[in-house]
Formats: sequence, C-alpha cells, structure tokens
Amino acid sequence: MGRNSGIEWTDHTWNPWRGCIKVSAGCANCYMYREQRRWGKDPRQIVLAADRTFQAPLRWKEPARVFTCSWSDFFLEEADEWRPKAWEIIRQTPHLTYQILTKRPYAIRERLPADWGMGYENVWLGVSVELQNQTFRLDYLAGVPARVKFLSAEPLLGPLNLGRWLGEIESFIDYDGATAIGGGFSSIDWVIVGGESGPGARPMSPNWAQEIRRQCSWAGVPYFFKQWGAWMPLRHASRAGVKPGRKRPVQVVDGHFMQRVGRKAAGRELDGKTYDEYPEATHQPQFENLEA
Repeated sequence: MGRNSGIEWTDHTWNPWRGCIKVSAGCANCYMYREQRRWGKDPRQIVLAADRTFQAPLRWKEPARVFTCSWSDFFLEEADEWRPKAWEIIRQTPHLTYQILTKRPYAIRERLPADWGMGYENVWLGVSVELQNQTFRLDYLAGVPARVKFLSAEPLLGPLNLGRWLGEIESFIDYDGATAIGGGFSSIDWVIVGGESGPGARPMSPNWAQEIRRQCSWAGVPYFFKQWGAWMPLRHASRAGVKPGRKRPVQVVDGHFMQRVGRKAAGRELDGKTYDEYPEATHQPQFENLEA
C-alpha cells in the first residue's frame, strides 16, 4: 500500500468532511482555502465527504499513519452529526494510527466517544501552535487523556518557549478537573516544526526552529523538522543549488537573511541534518463490542 499524502510525517490523509473557519494567524494563508477557491468552492462551508472518501480507511489494510481532517478540523461543532460515524471507523481500523490535529482543543473533551477512557491506542491528539500567544492550546491538550499528544508548530511564525510543557511544568488541570502537581513531567510526546509555503508565505527564522529542537533534546521529546517552507537562510541557498537573482526576494528575520527559493529548493535540513523523529510506537489496541 503506497502513500496518498505528500506530508512528510504521515502516510495518508483522511478527510471525512472539508471546510473550516480561520481562527488565528497561522490560518492566514491556509492551503485548503486556496485549493477550494481554485475549484470554485467556498472553503468556509463545512461539507460532508462522499461515502467512498468517508469510508476510505476501511480499505487500507496495512498499518499506516493517517492525518485526519487535513482540510478541516475534526472537532468543529458543525461536524457533530458526522463525528460518531468517524469514531466508529477509527475503532474498526486499529491497525491505522490516526493523527488528529486541531486548533480547537477546548472542544475535544465533549466530543470524545463514550468509551474513550484513557484514549484509543491508535489515536494521537495534537494541537497547532504558531506563536507564543497560542500556547494556551497546549493547556487544553494537557488536560485530555491520550496515548500520544503532539504539537505542530507549523507555520512557525515566532519563537516558542515550551518549558511549561516539556518538563518545567509544576501544575495543570487534569481531565477530571483536579490539579495535578509534578516536576520534570512532559505533557507533549512529539513536536513537529515547519515553515510556511505557498503564496504569501512568511519566513521562519532558524533561531526559532533551533531553539525548539534544543528544548526537545533537553526533555527527550522526539523532534520532526518538516520543512523550511518557501524561505531558507540565504547563507545556505547556494549549497541548495539556488542561483542568486533579482526575482528572489530577501527578508531579514530575527537577525537572519532569508531568501524565498520555494519549498522544494529549501528542503528540510536543519543545520545539515534531517530530523525525522517519532514518538515511540504503541502496541495495537484490541477493541471490544465492535458494531458492524
């Protein structure tokens, strides 16, 4: 079974519904909005997928990672009517690992299935954080039980101090509303970092990506550097085979000269290395009382 996704940290994308409403700075240049408008569709309209698309995971027989709702948000209120059927498909396919990423973590708890318990073993829950003022999303995630919790800092638009969630945490509100106290506890199991690509892309400073990598290394948390995006450090552009020219704009970001070269040319090496780290795989769950 081959991949159906070009996203580096997953194997498949599954979109049981599409459409979303922008909620923060990271949404400004959303690729889904661009593609939907290209086909004459309203990206703000939440639409249920066709049956074949909705049921696609049932046809994937080999173990794989599945990025869920790459063209929407799994926890949208508008999808409440359809979500129970999506959870049912997730339960029926324990050999697939569903990577559910949201910008609406406040909505997670009330939209989990009744048998969630401490989390389905084939579901990873994550939040998107592009700036420090959005790290509150990690507080919501910390209070929800899940087998793997992850952060996607893409597009990374500024520096992030993740110490509170990578071992310096002293207290947080757990799932039942009680206060949990702990030292050296990490509430994040995996961190993805990436710059922005496409029209209007904003450059990412190497400082921001390197600092998050250092924080993850200190905490022992896997770090995945997805891409530079449309921009890369000017000093590395020649090594990437990019020839200088007037049509290649340059911006200074956090003391670094960044050149727009395009996603493919920019690549995904950070300090000469590719970071493809993943959280430790868990054993596959065995669900009981599955309904046909």
